[in-house]
Amino acid sequence: MLKVAILDDYQNVSQQFVDIEKLSGKYEIKIFSEPFTDEADAIEQLSDFEALLIMRERTPMSKNLIDNLSKLKFIITSGTRNNSIDLEAAKKRKIIVSGTEININPTPELTWGLILGLARNFKEEIDNMYQGYWQTTVGIELKGKILGLIGLGRVGSQVAKIGKAFGMQVMAWSENLSLDKCKELDVLPCSKDDLIKNSDFLSIHVQGGERYKDCITLKELDKMKKTAFLINTSRGPIVNEDDLIIALSTNEIAGAGLDVYEKEPLPENNKLRFLPNALLMPHIGYVTAENYNIFYNQMIESLEACVNGKPIRVIE
Repeated sequence: MLKVAILDDYQNVSQQFVDIEKLSGKYEIKIFSEPFTDEADAIEQLSDFEALLIMRERTPMSKNLIDNLSKLKFIITSGTRNNSIDLEAAKKRKIIVSGTEININPTPELTWGLILGLARNFKEEIDNMYQGYWQTTVGIELKGKILGLIGLGRVGSQVAKIGKAFGMQVMAWSENLSLDKCKELDVLPCSKDDLIKNSDFLSIHVQGGERYKDCITLKELDKMKKTAFLINTSRGPIVNEDDLIIALSTNEIAGAGLDVYEKEPLPENNKLRFLPNALLMPHIGYVTAENYNIFYNQMIESLEACVNGKPIRVIE
């Protein structure tokens, strides 16, 4: 019987979306609800498994991990791509990697939750309401403000449309910015420097990886308006976390709304947790019932296809 591991089910919800009992006659399935301590721990705990069903990039599938899992045949990831999988290492081992579809709309929706939360001081006002206080801050309006987007792809485009609906001026920059897309959305293309200097809200919507690693450092943060806010719902390493902590601690910028971090889950003692001008979410941009329904059901569908020798949604 094929041994299958469902990894990083932090919320213990996978069984709400797929009937594990129904599959028990075909597969020996184990659910891991806690992150691994480190890679050595992952190797030890996963050594007997032939298939891994992984949630986004929570447990990186490095070359070392793949090379040390001698029985591994299949890696099924949620989503259409996963930068944490070493595809070359998998290919050398003849391990099939496949994925699932994904709804992108939850991330733009959460982005706007963070923007609104920063503009109207949700964190402080909500906390104060529970302490018995009333109207302790003065917020700002979005209309007429400049929304700067790093990236105008599928997610960035949706964020831009909502920004226009709020009456904001929208600017965008990326290394492969489409001028046609800018024209279509009535977005002003600009340089990275102009985007950083002029934005009232600077929101990141490019893919992770080496290209955009440390795209925002203290150098960029120092150029931002002191009244500006940074929002990151893309990938943690795009923003240098140590530099961001300095900028927030010294009020170089007004605040940040974050859903992604350098290390996830975010350590309990991370300084971001103690900053009053940091609005933090636990990487839930894609975490919706609709997406999980797609993820877990299509993971099983992909697994069945792999076992039957006809893999689908192969990632190469």
